[in-house]
Formats: sequence, C-alpha cells, structure tokens
Amino acid sequence: MSNKFTITHEDTYAGKRLDVAVSLETEGLSRSRAQALIKSGEISLNGCSAKPNTILTVGDIISVDLGEPEPLDILPEDIPITIVYEDGDLAVINKPKGMVVHPAPGHTGGTLVNGLLYSFLGELSGINGVMRPGIVHRIDKDTSGLLIIAKNDTAHQSLSLQLAERTVTREYIAIAVGHMKADSGTIDKPIGRHPIHRKKMAIVPDGRSAVTYYDVLERFDKPFKCSLLRLRLETGRTHQIRVHMASLGYHIFGDEVYGLAKTPHGFSTNGQVLHAQTLSFLHPRTGEPLEFSSEIPEYFQNILDKLTPH
Repeated sequence: MSNKFTITHEDTYAGKRLDVAVSLETEGLSRSRAQALIKSGEISLNGCSAKPNTILTVGDIISVDLGEPEPLDILPEDIPITIVYEDGDLAVINKPKGMVVHPAPGHTGGTLVNGLLYSFLGELSGINGVMRPGIVHRIDKDTSGLLIIAKNDTAHQSLSLQLAERTVTREYIAIAVGHMKADSGTIDKPIGRHPIHRKKMAIVPDGRSAVTYYDVLERFDKPFKCSLLRLRLETGRTHQIRVHMASLGYHIFGDEVYGLAKTPHGFSTNGQVLHAQTLSFLHPRTGEPLEFSSEIPEYFQNILDKLTPH
C-alpha cells in the first residue's frame, strides 16, 4: 500500500505553515516529524522542495511520501458482527463497545476488520489498503454503534464524497457529567493534535474545523448530576464529541482520557458512554435515501436505569 498522497488546499490551510498543515492532515504525524520530512525532501510543495515555515496559499499542492508501511498479516477471524443492513454495495454494522475498528502494528487481531474479512469473504473495498478494507469511517474503541462498510471501490468513493460534503447524518447519544445550561447548542471549535500528549486531541487555534450540534434529552440528579444528550456531527474529527464536550466542562461520562481518571459513584463503564445511534445517507448506486437506527445498548441502558430524573 502506498502512503504517497496529495493534499489540495482550500481555505482551511491557507495562511498556515507547511509543517503545521501536514501534521494536522496526517494522522499520527507530529509537527517535529513533519519538519524533518520536509527538510529531507520526503514532503514537497507544488513539486519542489520547501521550508517547514512556508506559508500556504489556496491551490497549493503538498506531496507526502512516508514510504511503504510494514506489511501486516491480517487474518479473517470468526468474530460475531451484528449486520443491520447489507446489499451488493455496502453493509451497515453495529459495532460493540470495546472493539477496535482496524488493525495496527502490534495489534493485528480481534478487530472489526478481522471480523469483516471473515463475514464478507473478501467482498470489501480496497481504497484504504490492507489495514482498513471496507472502512469508510470509524468510531473509537469504547464507542458503540453504527458504521458503514463499503463492499467495492465505487461505493467507497461515493460514500467518502458524501462524508466530505457533510451530507451524511451521524447522530450519537451520550451521557455528559453535569446539568448543561442550554437545552441545545452548537460547538464550533477547531480540533488538532494535543501539543504535548500526542495520543490526545485538543482545541487548538490552527486545528481543523470541527462542528457538533447537541440537544439535551433529559437531566438527572442522582447519584450524580448528568445530562442525556443527542449529538450530531457536521464534521468527523478524531475524538470530536469527547473533545468538544470536555471543552465546555461537561465531559462524557466514563471518559478517562478527557474526563476523570476514574469513573465515580461505583459505576463501571469501561470507557465513554457514547453510542452512534443513527446514520442516514444516499445509496452509492441508486441514490435512494437510507436511514438506520440502533437501540440503546445494554451497557448504556443499565446506567440510565440507575439515574434519578431532575
């Protein structure tokens, strides 16, 4: 799988430094690493060498060549997968809490991809390479809920375009700690890699645009104050809901990365209480509107049953 790709810049990166843009656009690549790659010539601007502090303008093209990744021996595994919908072009699956979506070096088994390779017998798109066959978008390990799986490259391209154009509706349900003051609102804050903790994301001035809409469905008083929320993504940045809610002072219950290090009040959540509940999009072949919903999972409902309404 080649890791060489081209980024055509729009207003998002105009006026930003080359090294900043590359680190924001390339998952897992720090700014210092981006600077080193630019200096070594593995990153070029408009076909030429450039300096890390070069300021970008609209229409600039960046070429990044990270070299060939280590090949991974990803094997099909008989892992139970809940298929909500399936046809010749796509499937919608309901990912359980605790399952990693795709393999990575050092973690090549027990993932959703291992299960997909077994269930769909090679009928998966190849656009995202051997590590992410069929994966159009993803959710965190400890987030449960709906995902679209592409079964061929044509479907994958169409679905990716719909995501890029923000025409796919993705709604989540979550429990946030505290009584949110407003019944509804919009969180519009840019998200980028945390400047110190590289495995975390943060609200940063030069981050990528990120917009989340929320509605408070219910508030609870005991055993702690919290709010049941419906959240809709306009964008799909890494950890977006978790980072946005923490930035308001209402972290997602059970989130030990952006909230409390230990879940209080005797609850065992095994990570954030966040569920991808609704998906709607156009069928990539027919253009037919499709909408799917998932019931609140058992782990989530068990927590709700222990809460006393406001």
